[in-house]
Amino acid sequence: MALQTDINRRVIVTCAVTGAGDTVGRHPAIPVTPQQIADAALEAAKAGATVAHIHVRNPETGKPSRDPALYREVVDRIRSSGVDIIINLTAGMGGDLVIGPQDDPTKFGPDTDLVGGIDRLPHVEQLLPEICTLDCGSLNFGDGSLVYVSTPDILRKQAKRIQELGVKPELEIFDTGNLWFARKMVEEGLLDAPPLFQLCLGIPWGAPVNTRTMAYQVGELPKNAVWAAFGIGRNQFPMVAQAILLGGHVRVGLEDNLYLDKGVYASNGTLTERAVKIIEILGSKVASPDEARDILKLKKR
Repeated sequence: MALQTDINRRVIVTCAVTGAGDTVGRHPAIPVTPQQIADAALEAAKAGATVAHIHVRNPETGKPSRDPALYREVVDRIRSSGVDIIINLTAGMGGDLVIGPQDDPTKFGPDTDLVGGIDRLPHVEQLLPEICTLDCGSLNFGDGSLVYVSTPDILRKQAKRIQELGVKPELEIFDTGNLWFARKMVEEGLLDAPPLFQLCLGIPWGAPVNTRTMAYQVGELPKNAVWAAFGIGRNQFPMVAQAILLGGHVRVGLEDNLYLDKGVYASNGTLTERAVKIIEILGSKVASPDEARDILKLKKR
């Protein structure tokens, strides 16, 4: 595959506002309640974000949740606000498998939350966002015994159902095998054109976060792909610049990075503002939601 090297002139900015990670308690203002998550999405939109990527959390514990009622409240608040931002709901929850001790690995840990592919989609079926994620492979997720499970059978079923719903899947690529299989789903007709790829760099133990990795993965994309990339932690902003230079779109947000500068806590708004500044310094401009809908061929809700 040929590597696209033209600087992107219209850049879609996604803000991932809370995520499912263990960040509550590590930052003074991680969005937890549906109102806080919706407010964070609107804050990002007003700072220039094109897309809000949304997880929900249990309001009492701060733990990740896949409760459709929580998603509905977040989405209703955003849609009724009068602020135009593309909604991207995660469909990755329900893939966590915590392997048991070595003498009994099938005694799965209490944080296991493993369901089939279709059972990861009820909130998408009910709310019909413009975009939802599709995590394109299994992964040893960090140190310890957590495995994220997303098998070829699960992915094909999810992709087919998402296609039937008329929602655009954002193909989350955590390693090179994920990209290989996502291309296979394109070939099988499970993904409508143009396919949307998100290159996720720096998540242990997936693809490392560096220029070489991003450039290699971009070179392996289908010719008609639209793609974005992000790096976690302190690599968030260098990867914003790198993605633009390679012709892609970008993602920032508290899901991936808690700090604006060393020792300075970020908000979703300040992270978005910094990304917008980088985009403009590089001679590009942020795509509006309607421009992004045109680029991605979305069905506006």
